Amino acid sequence: MKKILLTGATGYIGKRLLIALLENDYYVICCTRDKIRFEMPVGVLSNNIEVIEVDFLEEETLSAIPKDIDAAYYLMHSMSKSGNYQERELICANNFKNHVSETNAEQVIYLTGMVNTDELSDHLESRLKVEKTLAEGTYNFTALRAAIIIGSGSASFEIIRDLVEKLPAMIAPRWVETKCQPIGIANVLDFLVATLFEEKTYNENFDIAGPDILSYKEMLLQYAEVRGLKRYIYTVPVMTPKLSSYWLYFVTSTNYNLAISLVDSMKVPVVARNKEINKITGIDPFPYKKALQRTFSKIEADEIISGWRDSFVSSRKDDNLAQFMEVPKHGCFVDKRKMKFDNREESINRIWSLGGNNGWYADGLWKIRGYMDQMVGGVGLKRGRTHKHLLHAGDAIDFWRVLYADREKGRLLLFAEMKLPGDAWLEFRMEQDLLIQKAIFRPKGIWGRLYWYAVFPFHGIVFNGMLKRLAVGK
Repeated sequence: MKKILLTGATGYIGKRLLIALLENDYYVICCTRDKIRFEMPVGVLSNNIEVIEVDFLEEETLSAIPKDIDAAYYLMHSMSKSGNYQERELICANNFKNHVSETNAEQVIYLTGMVNTDELSDHLESRLKVEKTLAEGTYNFTALRAAIIIGSGSASFEIIRDLVEKLPAMIAPRWVETKCQPIGIANVLDFLVATLFEEKTYNENFDIAGPDILSYKEMLLQYAEVRGLKRYIYTVPVMTPKLSSYWLYFVTSTNYNLAISLVDSMKVPVVARNKEINKITGIDPFPYKKALQRTFSKIEADEIISGWRDSFVSSRKDDNLAQFMEVPKHGCFVDKRKMKFDNREESINRIWSLGGNNGWYADGLWKIRGYMDQMVGGVGLKRGRTHKHLLHAGDAIDFWRVLYADREKGRLLLFAEMKLPGDAWLEFRMEQDLLIQKAIFRPKGIWGRLYWYAVFPFHGIVFNGMLKRLAVGK
């Protein structure tokens, strides 16, 4: 059985590719910065999976990569515009190239963005530099370049959905006329698997795309058509990239840094050069409307395997979860409440369904807090959640991040990703016949302390109401 190294194993593409590789009888070594974020896929052979903790920015951690791998996938990238993300991407690529070159790997496959024009966005230019770096390894290298990926939970699809579902009419910037060639997530996975050990793809790059060449405006209108909605889009020439980014940020579930990267990329046409990869693999990608229909069927059946919001690209932090796992006991403000629950299983079901469309049981005040967070550049409540009733470590729930989720033990620990003058945790824990709810806040400086005293009067309304609904359902 051939061994495949899978980077980005907890990401949007990685979670889905893992299942596809297992179904094709590969042994998969999953790389993750935090083992606590890795959740074993349901219904697969766990003895064909190995999980290693690797941070490609930290060279000393790379010794965990086995020497006897047969191939590797490079699925790491950043959509952030903050800090020196381009430099970090090159460091990751260099460290990966150097260490995988010392293994038995025959091939490395990289999923990246289309770069068929002379003028590239910062994001696409960074992707191209990473591709060139990876191509310098001693292994055979295959680059698959995609444009917009349409699938349940993808950032592109969620933005299209937000815009069309929320706005009957749109005044849109000029980039909605830019041409694009979208591809369904199922076809992306088909190409990623089909090119593995396919010698005709060695040391080459290919564009992977669906058959339809559409403007972003046409994509929005076709979405509306599939959904049976009447929508109107008017373009204006005066909306700057910065205003466009704010427009996306306030209307859709994306965060501001991601919005900036997306707007930069959307100004660049992304159309496939040819269909050479289709001939090599025998894959015939389905049209845009069919990709939408397949996506809707997954959403309606609540079968979303992964979502962009669960990546740290949607976060205010780009840190390991592990450093927040240990809730501090000193220098913190604590609001602790407890109540007898009526039925343990039903109470856990209610806790595991918090957030998203289900809300937080004191919706008015939570929504106000979400709007306040969004106004200062935070994620607000608009991220929602990927699954309606399932939670795993690393998942995003509105402006919280799941640190720990164990239904059997009856414990859920959340970490706040809202804009705060400090760090905050929210914990739910079952002890005998009691549900214990604890809010912990570690302030930073005087502003942190003033913030706690300012919001404390509202705790009785917010936390008492939430605890009662979770414990007894009323």
